[in-house]
Amino acid sequence: MTNISETLSTAPGGAAGPDVLRDLYADWSEIMAATPDLTIRLLRSLFDEWHQPTVEPEGVTYREETVGGVPGIWCLPQGADGSKVLLYTHGGGFAVGSAASHRKLAGHVAKALGAVGFVLDYRRAPEFQHPAQIEDGVAAFDALVANGIAPQDITTIGDSAGGNLAVAIALSLREQGKQGPGSVIAFSPWLDMENKGETLATNNDTDALITPELLEGMIAGVLGDTIDPKTPLANPLYADFTGFPRLYITAGSVESLLDNATRLEKLAASAGVDVTLSIGEGQQHVYPFLAGRSALVDDEFAKLAAWYQK
Repeated sequence: MTNISETLSTAPGGAAGPDVLRDLYADWSEIMAATPDLTIRLLRSLFDEWHQPTVEPEGVTYREETVGGVPGIWCLPQGADGSKVLLYTHGGGFAVGSAASHRKLAGHVAKALGAVGFVLDYRRAPEFQHPAQIEDGVAAFDALVANGIAPQDITTIGDSAGGNLAVAIALSLREQGKQGPGSVIAFSPWLDMENKGETLATNNDTDALITPELLEGMIAGVLGDTIDPKTPLANPLYADFTGFPRLYITAGSVESLLDNATRLEKLAASAGVDVTLSIGEGQQHVYPFLAGRSALVDDEFAKLAAWYQK
């Protein structure tokens, strides 16, 4: 187990200029507070702005395609190894976010790792509840394998709710008796469907986006009234991690979901998993969205690439 806890400030050598990610989150929070009857259609339009803090990665092209019946966007860095695939599940509480909102972030990660990425437009809640999102991830994974990609050369990766999915897809494949991914990467994973994390309270004043109330609505949308929030594939904090793939987790120190990452690390480590946790001091939820404008994220991706290529 490796534990990387570092000081990632916005001082010289840190993020250039103001924290545009925090500013975006604060703006969204103001809009949602002022518009309590915001429709899911407009909420999704709002969260499709998520790409704005991310600089367009150079030398990466994109292609829309359907893989295993699931639409998405390929991220294709120049010179990348096409036999190494990052299967990316976007964040957004299972309800918002899209391949379009996350393609630039996925492109940066794919470029840093020397792989290609496929960002899934999986079915979203509330129209489609758990486990539809996991089923779409598994279908795409199976299709990649059927098309000649070795399972161990696939990495499931995601942020926030998509970080939950990156973990749950690997768990579901194991449950089905299939060979799963070679590694799993989770940026600020949101795992706790019971909404009980201690940093929901302790970091409530420093997180510019996440609140217990926001999460409560997202939980209701994806689980409804019939799914137990302790279901391991919905809430991987209740999963058995024995034999789980290598795992890399990031989180920001001031975000309300910090303890989801730390609890996941402890669970995985206690099961003997090769797990790395990297905490960005002073950073917001899914701080890798600052890719291209933050030396801190550059450093994080360099560490991630060294881990990936090990």
